Formats: sequence, C-alpha cells, structure tokens
Amino acid sequence: MKIATYNVNGINGRLPVLLRWLHETQPDIVCLQELKAPQEKFPLQAIEEAGYYAIWHGQKSWNGVAVLSKDPQMKEIQRGLAGDDEDLQSRYLEVFVHKLLICCLYLPNGNPAPGPKFDYKLKWFARLQQQAKLLLDKQLPAILMGDFNVMPTDLDVYKPERWVDDALFRPETRAAFHELVNQGWTDAIRTLYPHEKIYTFWDYFRNAYGRDAGLRIDHFLLSPALKDRLKTGGVDRHVRGWEKTSDHAPVWITLSE
Repeated sequence: MKIATYNVNGINGRLPVLLRWLHETQPDIVCLQELKAPQEKFPLQAIEEAGYYAIWHGQKSWNGVAVLSKDPQMKEIQRGLAGDDEDLQSRYLEVFVHKLLICCLYLPNGNPAPGPKFDYKLKWFARLQQQAKLLLDKQLPAILMGDFNVMPTDLDVYKPERWVDDALFRPETRAAFHELVNQGWTDAIRTLYPHEKIYTFWDYFRNAYGRDAGLRIDHFLLSPALKDRLKTGGVDRHVRGWEKTSDHAPVWITLSE
C-alpha cells in the first residue's frame, strides 16, 4: 500500500500538477495540505475523474487539508483538534480507510518568532501531542502525516546556522517534535534513511531548488502497530521541478498489507 503526503500550495492553482502526479504514481491514500480553497471550491469532480474519493476541510484563502483514497469506504472521524474552541483554522483531519487511521495535518508556520504566531504554533503542537497520546493509548494503527513545519535535526536543513531563529527550527519547535515522537511514534522517512540528506521543500526564491537548498518538513509518524509494516519511502523531488508546481514535493511510504 502506497501512502503519500503533499502540500499543494493551492489546490486549484496547482490542479494540473496534482493530477499529473496522481496519474504518474497512483498512490492508494494521499493527504493534501494548504488547499487555500473554501469548502465549496474543492475540485471534487476532477479528483473523482482521476480515480479518487475525497474528504476535505477547506478554508478561504489559507490552510485546508484533505484525504484522497481509491477506496470508497472512507469515514471521517474528526476535523480539528480539541483544546481551543476559538481556533477556526482548517489544519487537522482524521479519516479511517484501509483499516488505518489517517491523521492529515498542516502545522502552523509560526513566523515571525517570537510573537503571537509562534505562540499559536507551540499551543497547536501541544494540542497535537495530546491527540497523539490518545491515539497511542487506544493502540490504533495510525499515521500522523503532513506538513509539520519543523526540521527535526541539522540533517534536515540546508545550512542550519542560517535557520537558528526561524520558527521552523527554533529549539522549542524541535523539542515539541521530539516529545511527540518519543511518545512512541516512528519517523518513517528518517528510519528508512537514517544518515542521508532528504529534503521535501525548496523555496521559490534564490534558485533554492536548483541549488538543492532545501528543508525536510513533511513527515510520516507511524504508531507502534505500523512500525514493522514500513517497507519503502521517498520523495518525488522531480515534481518540484515541474512548471507552476508547489514549493513542496510529494513524499511517500509503502506499508505491507
């Protein structure tokens, strides 16, 4: 089973890129982030014509997450995280499909840091930790996946010394990620490639993709029930080189049945 995550950076503007990639790679399950589309503007017909069913949580102009699957037996479990009734940002969606709990997330960027946006990022991270702990307590076959907006280690960022004050790399952000993983989750891509430079994002500016000045900020965290089912994984980095593409590349793993 092939499972992928992709920050599309605007699903309608990048729809030709998304459809081309879906046709080329045929993943079974896909999590999308940064839809930048209200609920009624999700391109469902095009997605269905590509062979996928969809559950999505849209938001005008910003944010938005979706889960696509070839299996019509997909059930929404939860949208949004508990702990803040005033948080209206569309950043979290849980779906049960293929006997897996797929938790699609788009963690806040947090810049500029310090400041209110960084405070929101850390509070959202704490709420994610609480939800993740509940899932582990239930011993569910779950995957936390998506754009975490965090580079966990120096290996995950081009020239780490340039990022020390950035919200994606500040000690508080990395500590929150490691606390989450240490609950019992497995960082799938880093497990497969423990010592290799792997990037999932390249900025549009300063020829970052051409210079391979990237970041690894899109992650899969597997619950203990899935750890031994992890087989392969990678980044479809060539997609980042396509015309009118996202600044992220799709990331994928395969699990044994």
